[in-house]
Amino acid sequence: MLESATQQQPTEATGEPPAAAKPKTAKSQAAMVLRVVSGNFLEMYDFMVFGIFAHDIGRVYFPAHSHYVSELAAFATFWLGSVMRPVGALVLGPYVDRIGRRKGLLLTLLIMAIGTAMVAFLPGYAQIGILAPIGVIAGRLLQGFSAGVELGGVSVYLAEMAPPERRGFFVSWQSASQQVSVIVGSIVGILIRETLPHQVLVDWGWRIPFVAGCLIVPFIYLVRRSLEETEGFAHQNHHPSFAEIRQSVAANLPLVIAGMGWVVMTTVFFYFITNYTATFGKEDLHLSVRQSLVVVLCVGMANFCVLPLSGALSDRIGRGPILVVAATLGVLTAYPALLWLVTHPSLGHMLAVELWLALLYASYNGAMVVALVEVMPKAVRATGFSLAYSLATMLGTFTDLGGKWLDQNYGKGAPGLWLLFAAACGLSATIWFSRKGLLTRR
Repeated sequence: MLESATQQQPTEATGEPPAAAKPKTAKSQAAMVLRVVSGNFLEMYDFMVFGIFAHDIGRVYFPAHSHYVSELAAFATFWLGSVMRPVGALVLGPYVDRIGRRKGLLLTLLIMAIGTAMVAFLPGYAQIGILAPIGVIAGRLLQGFSAGVELGGVSVYLAEMAPPERRGFFVSWQSASQQVSVIVGSIVGILIRETLPHQVLVDWGWRIPFVAGCLIVPFIYLVRRSLEETEGFAHQNHHPSFAEIRQSVAANLPLVIAGMGWVVMTTVFFYFITNYTATFGKEDLHLSVRQSLVVVLCVGMANFCVLPLSGALSDRIGRGPILVVAATLGVLTAYPALLWLVTHPSLGHMLAVELWLALLYASYNGAMVVALVEVMPKAVRATGFSLAYSLATMLGTFTDLGGKWLDQNYGKGAPGLWLLFAAACGLSATIWFSRKGLLTRR
């Protein structure tokens, strides 16, 4: 039997005292959210700029006889970081569940910073030979290791600090902070590509965004140090040992696998409309890099607006209806939309299709993340959430590599089949959770 309470009694589901027991002003709540999601911004910012400058990274670290092979190697390196996410979830997740949410957020930030610095400052293949690709892969593995529990730590912290009746709205800011990264990464990409001479960009200009990410780490660390431990964690009578956490996760493996299905739609859609868009627009639709990055910028802004609205709506009508509608529309429209776009390529058409996919992603994600927190057993919430998210992200970050391979071998619209598959996973998981009675009822 699943070790998770249904969501008919929200305060019991999160292990928190009633909202009246911990009054907070709107200003203090906003400040808390900002401090929590600051590291989440850095993680996704680094992922964004890696995708934007994948062409240049491939040329520096993976020189090959063809542009296609070098770029494929860069995308493969990007994906390998996600292979470490489940490892991070299994290693760092129990640490967060055992030691505390606050300490976990500080640790993941430090590990993430080391990985970012390695990508920012490591010499290229021309300088140090085979050590260059090995080093950049090691940096990506460290980033993936920390990211394995970063999203889980942030989501659980927000859920346990939020008033129960506004939990969806609060948790939605985890994903909204990622959209700020999309916006900032796009602007940085446009500025660097438009202002630097081509040779300077190739030689070292692409490193600037990564160096900037390193420079803001001390500030984020200081901000996170000021966080309090969540009351939900502090009031637990028993903090399970690492062995107990592993046993509980194993006992709840069906819950984790179903949660993975939930997250697949989120990650595949997100990485397609952000990281892969620059490559897709330039090489498949024959738009300029600037035009493609403008589309990414618009996508980030749209997501930032829709995500909190979806989270707030899920607080009113429940998570299930939003998840069903968004996933169903994804199944029905994603592939036809891509086919239409590659048949009629233009900036306006690309913007329209990407914004439609963004609407599906943001509507779905705004309800899904908080639902995933709520269905996880309290004692292993960070571990269970992080493991489900990390396993799904392995598929999501494969979008760059898989999309490149699909359109090379099966036509430019073929990546739409990958989106259709992801939406089907989300819809199937929603049906499963609904039949188990685990979705929030309103």
